[in-house]
Amino acid sequence: MPEISFKKLRSIVYKIVTIAEKNTLMLFRFKYGVIISFITPLISILIPVLVFGKIFEFTSEFGPWTTENYIVFIMIGYCILLLRRMMQTIPGNLHEEKYWKTLPAIIIAPFNRYYLLLGYFFSELIMLLIPFLIFLIILLVIFPISIITLIFIIFNYLAISISFAGIGLVLGVFAISNENVWGVLKVIISLIIWASCITYPFELFPTEIQFFIKLNPIYYMIDLLRLFWINDNVIVTLSTHPLHVFIVVIFSVLIPIIGVLIFNYIYKKLGVSGY
Repeated sequence: MPEISFKKLRSIVYKIVTIAEKNTLMLFRFKYGVIISFITPLISILIPVLVFGKIFEFTSEFGPWTTENYIVFIMIGYCILLLRRMMQTIPGNLHEEKYWKTLPAIIIAPFNRYYLLLGYFFSELIMLLIPFLIFLIILLVIFPISIITLIFIIFNYLAISISFAGIGLVLGVFAISNENVWGVLKVIISLIIWASCITYPFELFPTEIQFFIKLNPIYYMIDLLRLFWINDNVIVTLSTHPLHVFIVVIFSVLIPIIGVLIFNYIYKKLGVSGY
């Protein structure tokens, strides 16, 4: 395997940082939109909070959730909704650049699409860092966990983030090549997200819906986060939920790779269309 020289590594880092910087500055041009994107997830979790309140009037526990730990479910749900921005802003930004006619300047052969993926990934992390950390710290104060558990949770969040960025890249290539397909995919992704138990627990869904939820890899990625937190025992969580761990590892690796492959294929076949 050929070694990567320092000069080559510096060039790679420069390209990724350039994309991340450009995208971050572009996002900050619409400050109110950014603020609203942080507030919207709060609205999305208000109804689940009320639902949980009603549930616990009649029972002391609902699945693994109780009056003591359901705050973990709700606040992790908010953080996941924040990370969902990667599925929305990546195609949104590519779509805007298509109409500004600046897209060819950043997507030209032999430009490595992994640089594009990582550039958007890091710019979104920068945007989400403050609200994400605020909610993470609040939850740590309310429901403290060990440092080992916290480390695994952070890695799990990163795995979900890069997976969402990979999905965003797939949506992005259709945003610039075929907007009709992009619209259909957005609906499909919304249904997948709904069936991943971000805002409502698995046990609340009918048996028929639970079957489809179990086919959804995003559900396992999010559920593992919550299990890590409420168990606060990494060894127990890993040993009792090997399927969750397997899916998180496999999909956090495969989804970005598949996303780049699909991007390259569709872009090469269709190019930029719809001006």
